[in-house]
Amino acid sequence: MRDMALILINVLFTVMGHTMLKHGMSQVGRVTGNIDVIKSSFLRAASNPFVIFGLLVFVFTSMLWLVVLSRVPLSMAYPMLSLSYVIAILVSWLIFKEHIPWTRVVGAIIICGGVYLVSLR
Repeated sequence: MRDMALILINVLFTVMGHTMLKHGMSQVGRVTGNIDVIKSSFLRAASNPFVIFGLLVFVFTSMLWLVVLSRVPLSMAYPMLSLSYVIAILVSWLIFKEHIPWTRVVGAIIICGGVYLVSLR
C-alpha cells in the first residue's frame, strides 16, 4: 500500500509540474517563427517562475521515481504513470477550461480500467 501511495504522489506531482509549465508557457506566449523568436521565447520561459517551478517539480518526481523503482517491479509501476493522463485531462478542464471531447473521456476511462488490471497482483 505504501508503494502505491508513492506512485500516486509521483503521478500527482507530475501533473502539477505539467500544469505549472502550461501556465508559464501561456504567459510566455506561443512559440513560433524564426530562430530569433524561438530564442527570445526560450529566454522568457527560462525566467518565468511557473516554468522554473514546474521544472523543479520534475526534479523532485525524478528522485521519487528512483525510490519507486527500487521497491516496485517496473512492469507494475510504469503503467501506473498513465493515471497522469487521466488527471491531466481533469486538470485541463477544471483549470484551463479546455473543451474535453467525449473520445478523451472514454479513453481516460479505458486507461483507468487498465491501471486497475495492472494493480491486481
